[in-house]
Amino acid sequence: MKLVLHIGAHFTDENKLVKSLVKNTTLLNEHGVIVPEPRSYRRQIRDIMDNVDTYPISPAHRDGLLRGMIGDRLPDRVVLSNSNFFGVPRGAVRENRIYPNATERLMDFSRIFHAEDIEVFLAIRDPATFLPALVNGSTEKDLEVVTGGSAPMALRWSELVMRVRQALPDVPVTVWCNEDTPLIWEEVLREFAGLDHNTPVEGGTDLLRSIMSPEGGLRFEEYVATHPDLTEMQKRRVIAAFLDKFALEHEVEEELDLPGWSEDFVEAMSDIYDEDVFLIERIPGVTLITP
Repeated sequence: MKLVLHIGAHFTDENKLVKSLVKNTTLLNEHGVIVPEPRSYRRQIRDIMDNVDTYPISPAHRDGLLRGMIGDRLPDRVVLSNSNFFGVPRGAVRENRIYPNATERLMDFSRIFHAEDIEVFLAIRDPATFLPALVNGSTEKDLEVVTGGSAPMALRWSELVMRVRQALPDVPVTVWCNEDTPLIWEEVLREFAGLDHNTPVEGGTDLLRSIMSPEGGLRFEEYVATHPDLTEMQKRRVIAAFLDKFALEHEVEEELDLPGWSEDFVEAMSDIYDEDVFLIERIPGVTLITP
């Protein structure tokens, strides 16, 4: 049984993954995939991980945790999602690192379950938008305080991914850019479920519809329905074209109003992010989902 662990990042999901996947419950059951209710495991796993050093988990305790998630079923894959797996947003950036406690948390998780049975999925986003999101989501509005004085230009998602791969080389990691999510959401859902590339899934346009005008959403659905033979790449080009015409401006444009951030500064951060994604794609054991 594979435990498929969706670990964030913060401000990239808001439980959208679980909502889209459960639309396919019948299909998932046929393929031995279960998406438990988050309330059946988030607090329970957190409590065990917080005390695993003091109270090592017994087989009976682990079995009880699993039963609470999946009952008496014996699935091939169990999808778990928790953007707070590495901690709350106020600790997401410290000492010029993103999620500095990531490897410790994953190693604690692998002490509850076997590392070879774990898969990690992570959505990343441009630090030029990720850092303002952290500030906006915090009661403290000073970036220096929120990030512990970290330098924005020093942050690299590749450093986080490399740490995870080095600490847990048996754990495969799948990454995608949050900026690409509306284009690749259908593929992301299939990857989580371990489904064949051509398997139709429900919910693949959930994110697209949320950032497109009602008229655009309706026209898109009509277009796809009348062009059933579209390949995945063709469909993504169609999505891009519809977004270009029907995207809701307030949904796709973000306010980057942190004090002292010029347009040149933001552009430089985004350029670094693009180079960082290029590096992530070349890390052994990592799958990068791209449009």
